[in-house]
Amino acid sequence: MIQLNNGQYEIGGIPVSELVQKYQAPVYVYDSAIMERQYTQLKTAFAGADTNIKFACKALNNINVLKFFKSLGAGLDTVSIQEVWTGIKAGFNPKAIIYTPNCVSMEEIDLAVKEGVQINIDNISILEQFGNKYSDTVPVSVRINPHIMAGGNINISTGHIDSKFGISIYQMRHVERVVKSTKVKVNGIHMHTGSDILDVDVFLRATEILFEVTGSFPDLEFIDLGSGFKVPYKPDDYYTDVNDIGPKLTARFNEFCTAYGKPLQLWFEPGKFLVSQSGTFLVKVNVIKQTTASVFIGVDSGLNHLIRPMFYNSYHHITNASNPEGVQRIYTVVGYICETDTFAWDRKLSEVREGDILAFQNAGAYGFTMSSNYNSRFRPAEVMIYNGKDYLVRKRETMEDILRNQVEIPGLG
Repeated sequence: MIQLNNGQYEIGGIPVSELVQKYQAPVYVYDSAIMERQYTQLKTAFAGADTNIKFACKALNNINVLKFFKSLGAGLDTVSIQEVWTGIKAGFNPKAIIYTPNCVSMEEIDLAVKEGVQINIDNISILEQFGNKYSDTVPVSVRINPHIMAGGNINISTGHIDSKFGISIYQMRHVERVVKSTKVKVNGIHMHTGSDILDVDVFLRATEILFEVTGSFPDLEFIDLGSGFKVPYKPDDYYTDVNDIGPKLTARFNEFCTAYGKPLQLWFEPGKFLVSQSGTFLVKVNVIKQTTASVFIGVDSGLNHLIRPMFYNSYHHITNASNPEGVQRIYTVVGYICETDTFAWDRKLSEVREGDILAFQNAGAYGFTMSSNYNSRFRPAEVMIYNGKDYLVRKRETMEDILRNQVEIPGLG
């Protein structure tokens, strides 16, 4: 998170100018103090229950970030076998990792079973195959689709009726038959309605739906409510008040556990909530281009580094870190990719000059992890600020990285 201090912008107490001089731009910078603040807030909000927080590493998968959350006591939420392997490499106990794939093969799920992680299944076909193969020797959780629309964008809404995620609540009788016939042990029930929960009541209603289906599963050990807690992206933006929802939900969860007949763990899988605000993406201004209709700021980045504004129409607050006291002007901020990669239309910024450094805020989640080599561009470096010091945690790519896995045909050309 970028802050103005004594006339200069800093991240984690380190001047932006020093970071750019040391690591160049573009560069992602993560402040671990913000990560810890968010984790502590969530743990405190849900302290009324036996709560287990698993970091959704698809949001920010640098191994140092994973190690940091492990040091705080978090578990790990993964969606691919590669994320499972990264988590184990980071030192997580496999039992602290939940694996929730979507539309993967049974062969990949077998690999996850081999690693000893918690398996979470979201379709009946795989549940039946899993039960026939493992019966009651490997416990699984079941991902339910509550048919609730939640999330700030259709691409991140995962619990509605047209979503590919989860098993429909209207298919529970079929699930019961599969469980009974294969003797598979269901030790958890899971849902995730989507990111950027805008209506807390919708989330609570989905939770009640989840509680209703538990009667069919006598061996539950946990209820996993996913996440989707929203953080502010713009001034006066709406956010999920976890300090409000926490006590309400934990009280209701404890009531449910009493009715169920035994205490269960309450799991969450936050990603964006934990790391979004910790990240700042620093870019350099290449050109100022004035047309008959607009003044464009062209920067040394594009949708290959930060695709969220183009893919989700998301807002990222932008600050001119090089000119804090400049006169406010209106600009359209664009990238250097051979596509329409507009970061922001008609954005008010302190007067921007070629060579200035712009800072994109809330860039910790789904920034680098969704980056690519489109246009054969290099992916940027990543820097993490830990205990007041800056560390390079991923090198900037080179041409060798672009060509590394390409195989030339002998004699061609």
